[in-house]
Amino acid sequence: MRRLTVLGTSAAHPEAGRAASGFLLEHDGYRLALDLGYATFPRLLHHSAATGLDAVVITHEHPDHCADLSALCRARYFTTPRPPRLPLYCTPGVLTRVQAMEPTEDLHDVFDIHPLPTAAPATHRLGPLRLDTAPLPHHVPHAGVRLTAPGLTLAYSGDAGPGPALAHLAAGADLFIAGATTCGTDPDDPHLLSAAQAGQWARRAGAARLLLTHFWPGTDRALPLAEARRTFGGDVTAAEEDLQLHL
Repeated sequence: MRRLTVLGTSAAHPEAGRAASGFLLEHDGYRLALDLGYATFPRLLHHSAATGLDAVVITHEHPDHCADLSALCRARYFTTPRPPRLPLYCTPGVLTRVQAMEPTEDLHDVFDIHPLPTAAPATHRLGPLRLDTAPLPHHVPHAGVRLTAPGLTLAYSGDAGPGPALAHLAAGADLFIAGATTCGTDPDDPHLLSAAQAGQWARRAGAARLLLTHFWPGTDRALPLAEARRTFGGDVTAAEEDLQLHL
């Protein structure tokens, strides 16, 4: 089974009944959490035990993308017997941010940490998946993500703005998950993607499908969906909590 489950879709902070950024990728029994923002951990538990994950990837240190890494840490830390350390791939600032919430529990006791460089591309092997990351423009150091396996390519812009690396990360992707934080009359922001830009980059990269996420709280999601459809011309979906896409 190859499936992506949406754990959360809100930017900055969750709306009522929603969660911040987070996804669960399942690939033939291998389970990868991709970002764990506010309120994503309870949703994750509907689909996987805390001890059922095989790895975690966090794109950057903003809490709407990493806060519930603390909850996952505690759930695994207090499990008896404690499971083996979980591979965690993240930018360096994530550790500082999340460890500050853990005065007694050391993240290194729970996670096998693999820093993602924020000045150059990097490649890692995660079970059946190849992880390629590259820096993308944002307010803090940020790693864009490309995950590949035979017959599958998934790309994720995280919370970043447009940059040349995005075309490579999303090239030929079966699914491109892109932020759609700004839309309508909002001016372009070099640190964030608009829905229209998400569509433009998806078209430029030759992605097959586009999944919009990271919506600013209060946004009528029909608006970014329409904007991205105009610029992409392909299959566009607005992410919803607990949405599942078969890959």
